[in-house]
Amino acid sequence: MAGPLIPAAADGVTAPGPARYLRGAGRAARLAGRRLGMLALLLAAVFAAMELLPGDAADATSERGESAAGTALRREALGLDRPVAERFWDWISGLPTGDLGTTAHGEPVTSVLSGPFPNTLLLGSLALALSIIGALALGSWAALRPGGRVDRAVAAASTAAFALPEFVVSVALLLVFSLWTGWLPAVTLTGPDGAPASWDMLVLPLLALAIPQIGWNARIVRGALADQADLPHVQAAIIDGVPRRRILVHHMLPGALPAVAVSTATSAGMLVGGAVVVETLFNYPGVGAVLAGAITDRDTPLVAGVVVATGAAISTLLLLADFVRDRILGTDR
Repeated sequence: MAGPLIPAAADGVTAPGPARYLRGAGRAARLAGRRLGMLALLLAAVFAAMELLPGDAADATSERGESAAGTALRREALGLDRPVAERFWDWISGLPTGDLGTTAHGEPVTSVLSGPFPNTLLLGSLALALSIIGALALGSWAALRPGGRVDRAVAAASTAAFALPEFVVSVALLLVFSLWTGWLPAVTLTGPDGAPASWDMLVLPLLALAIPQIGWNARIVRGALADQADLPHVQAAIIDGVPRRRILVHHMLPGALPAVAVSTATSAGMLVGGAVVVETLFNYPGVGAVLAGAITDRDTPLVAGVVVATGAAISTLLLLADFVRDRILGTDR
């Protein structure tokens, strides 16, 4: 009689493949649930913080000379007479359907964000990509000659770049590339579609966001590569006379990817915070100006809409970083 098509393991244990995939799927679901829970807590904190600010949307958006009765009617129409917990539940229960609520001016939040958010997403994505490329290049360059002049110069420059706030970098870029040389425009003009009118208007905001993050990530890359350099297989490759560049690419960088992925996801959150300042300084048509106006108007649904849009993008990057780390380190096994 013919034997089984799939041989059993010698110890009688079935192949671990399906169980491993199930464990991986379960961990992915737990990570996604944890990120969603953190986002929900952040949104609850936004509602609570807006409630603590003096005044409310009805007061902030009232017209000059409006009577107290008119303000009270608008407060009731906006639902501001209800408890904040009830208003938060009504708002967050609409998220699964894509309903972000209505602004204090009676416009759907999704309509208000439909133009600025893609612009911010474009600027943030380009800044994040430039940060990764610049950090990998500088960190790898420094790691090729540990302790040398290049290594020391990269360490000093990256520390200085990360220590500078975005508004300082923005002002310096404006002075050099706009006022003194006139090479690049100082402000961003928008086209008919609401996007920047030309590509050169992206350059200064992009650099202002990316330079501090290049400094941050270059230090992370350099530290991760230094940790990899002490591992036995790397030391063996050095003893065997393998070229430094090959050691870097094939032996050190793969092991440094988890740290790089986590630092990249962290940079995404920093870029969102810096975008508010940078977009304001360069008159960039993103969510920074929308967020500043919404806080002035005490417009809680609009502030929460900005937070959920940017938070979803950041949470996606954090999830990807978790998956990269688990895949390389094998924590799902």
